[in-house]
Amino acid sequence: MKNIRQAMLMVLMVTVGSWAYAADVPLGPGDVLKITVFGNPDLTLETRVSEAGSISYPLVGDVKVGGLSSNEAERKIAELLDKGGFVRKPQVNLMVTEMQSQQVSVLGQVNKPGRYPVDGKRSLTDILALAGGANEEAGDTVILTHTQDGKTSKETIDLLELVRSGDPSKNRQLSAGDSLFVERAPRFYIYGEVQKPGSYKLERDMMVLQALSSGGGLSPRGTERGVRIKRRDANGVLQIINVKHDDLLKPNDIVYVKESLF
Repeated sequence: MKNIRQAMLMVLMVTVGSWAYAADVPLGPGDVLKITVFGNPDLTLETRVSEAGSISYPLVGDVKVGGLSSNEAERKIAELLDKGGFVRKPQVNLMVTEMQSQQVSVLGQVNKPGRYPVDGKRSLTDILALAGGANEEAGDTVILTHTQDGKTSKETIDLLELVRSGDPSKNRQLSAGDSLFVERAPRFYIYGEVQKPGSYKLERDMMVLQALSSGGGLSPRGTERGVRIKRRDANGVLQIINVKHDDLLKPNDIVYVKESLF
């Protein structure tokens, strides 16, 4: 369990280097563009794409660039300058200095929640790595929300299973507008005759004996024969259960260790 969790964190925390904006990613509202024309410094412009998907460019006026790749936008501006008789065979260079339209949101139990660019192909683990990886409170699941053609769908992805399988097809490719929510890990509580009573993260398939270890073990007055669990049933009724060391815990279980009578 520990080794698998460490492997998962290594995948999520892998360092992602800087990258160039992919030439085939469509431009959209909010993107900041720097446009230069070789030999014509007066045509250098840094501007933001409007909500309508257009920019205002010297000499040619309003230019619709929304939905075009950076290369296509370069060619369009060059054609307008050439056909208008302003610059003969212009060499236009367009660079995206700030990308706002092609982003995904990462929320929940990550070290750096926020919005991150999807420039070209970006997998789920790529984006989680950009967000600093899962924090200490994170569970093993992430909820992916995806909207396409006006329809929103949600999918729960098991990160632990993703790492265990090593199957790249399970490492979903994300699209602009997607959102990830890393859920908080479930908790259990332990009190009574243990060294460190309190609330602890519930690991997957965690047994009573492991819970006792998380609580620092028994106090000098504790007894292993006096372990009880308080657990609510499906109707919310609190039950007290006698348990064995290899019994599995459930979320929100309350483990109570009684005092030895001898």
